[in-house]
Amino acid sequence: MTVEKSTTPPRPRGFAAMSPEKRREIAAKGGASLAPEQRSFARDPDLARTAGQKGGLRRVEKLKD
Repeated sequence: MTVEKSTTPPRPRGFAAMSPEKRREIAAKGGASLAPEQRSFARDPDLARTAGQKGGLRRVEKLKD
């Protein structure tokens, strides 16, 4: 099976696709979408540690493939 590569460059995604005004608007919020008491990792360091380890293990598994 052959894979054809596109000759057109990929379209920007995420923040790169947004207008500068929209990026500034989001950046001005500074991550204030949740109150500190609603952030589960801020209240439970063990939960944060476990999630970090889980993410690290998945990364290692992907690199093995």
